[in-house]
Amino acid sequence: MKVLISGTAAAPGWPAPGCGCASCGRLTPGHRRPTEVTLADDSVRLPLTGPLPPGHQVSSRPTGVTLADDSVRLPLTGPLPPGHRVSTGPDGLTLTTPGGERVLYAAPAASHDTSPPAPSPDSRDAPPPADRYGERGAERVPARAEDGPAVCDLVLIDVLDRPERLGDLRRRGVVGERTHVVAVDIDHRVPTEAELARRAALWGVRAVPDGTVLDTGEPVPGRPPRPRRTLLLGGARSGKSAEAELRLAGEPEVLYVATGPSGGGDAEWTRRVQAHRDRRPAHWGTAETTDLAGLLRTAEVPMLIDGLGTWLAAVFDECDAWSGGDGRDAVTARCDELVAAWRQARAQVVAVSDEVGLGVVPATSSGRMFRDVLGRLNQRLALESEDVALVAAGRLLPLPI
Repeated sequence: MKVLISGTAAAPGWPAPGCGCASCGRLTPGHRRPTEVTLADDSVRLPLTGPLPPGHQVSSRPTGVTLADDSVRLPLTGPLPPGHRVSTGPDGLTLTTPGGERVLYAAPAASHDTSPPAPSPDSRDAPPPADRYGERGAERVPARAEDGPAVCDLVLIDVLDRPERLGDLRRRGVVGERTHVVAVDIDHRVPTEAELARRAALWGVRAVPDGTVLDTGEPVPGRPPRPRRTLLLGGARSGKSAEAELRLAGEPEVLYVATGPSGGGDAEWTRRVQAHRDRRPAHWGTAETTDLAGLLRTAEVPMLIDGLGTWLAAVFDECDAWSGGDGRDAVTARCDELVAAWRQARAQVVAVSDEVGLGVVPATSSGRMFRDVLGRLNQRLALESEDVALVAAGRLLPLPI
C-alpha cells in the first residue's frame, strides 16, 4: 500500500497562523500543513513512473501527487470506496482496505467518544458536523469484537498527546515489528523540529516531512539503539521526572520504582505523590521499595527509578545514619551494592537523581553529610552510565564524557 503524506500538522498548521509562542516563532509560515494522508492501492506507484491504469486520475500538489479514484484520504472527507471498511473505537479510527491492510488513525484520548450529540430542533436537517477523524459525510460503524486488537500495517498517531498511548498499543499487539508508525497532528506542543526528532527516535516513531511517500510493504526503519543506563540529574521542579517518563513512554512494559514515602500524615507530600501517580501511564507496573539493587539484578523490562535522593534518605533512616557513626558505614555498603547492581543491569534503566551541589550549603552536619554522599553516588553511577544529562528549567543538557 502506497501512502502519500501531504500534511503532518494539527488543524491550524505548524506554525499556527497568528500564534505568538516561541515554537511557532522559530518556523516559517507553512512549515507543516494540516494532516492529510492519502492511501492508494498497490496498482499505482508514487511518485508516478509511467502511465496510470484505466480509471485513475491525479491532481498535482506542491508536495506530490494525490490519487482521486478509489484512494482514501485521512482525515475522512466523504464516503469510502467499495471494499473499504472503517470502525471507531477507544484507540481511534481503524480502516481496513480491500487487500486486508489495516490503518489506525489514533486520535487524542479526549476525542474517543464518537457518539453524536442530540440535535436541536432547528438543526435536524443540517449536515453532520466534522469530527476528530474527518469531515462531514463519512459513514462509520462502531468497532466490533473481531476488529481487534490486531496488528496494523500503518499507525498515524498524535504522539504529542500522551505518547504512552503508543506504548500501550505495542503492549496490546496493535503496533508490531512491521508496523509503520508516523507522527501526525504535530504542532507547537513541541518547541523545535530537533526536539520532535529526538522524541520520535526515543518512541520509535517517524516524524516525516510533508510530501513524504511511504510504502507499507517496505521494511520498517530500525529504531536507534537506546542507552541501557541513563542518569538524569536536576534540581527541584526542574522537569527531570517528566523527562525520565518521556524516555520510556513508547515502551510496551515499564516498571516504575517509587523510592519515596507514601506521604503518611503530610498532606503536601501526599499531593506530590498523587500528582506523580496521576501522570504515570495506567499500564505501567509499580514497585514501592528501597531494594534497588535487587530489582536491578532481576528486572527484565525497562525500569524507571524516581528517585535516588529519596532512596538515599530512606537508607539513612533504615541505617540510623543521620548522626553518623556505624550507620554511615552501613549507608556506604548500600551505595556500593547499588553501584555494583547498576553496573551489571541487563534491562534498560532510567534513574532520576537530585543535583545537590548547586544550592546553599546545608546548615546542619547531617544535611552536609547527605549532600556529600548523594553527590558521590551520582558521580559513581554517572561513570557506569551510557547516557547522563542535566535537566534545568525543563531544558535537557547532555553531559558527554
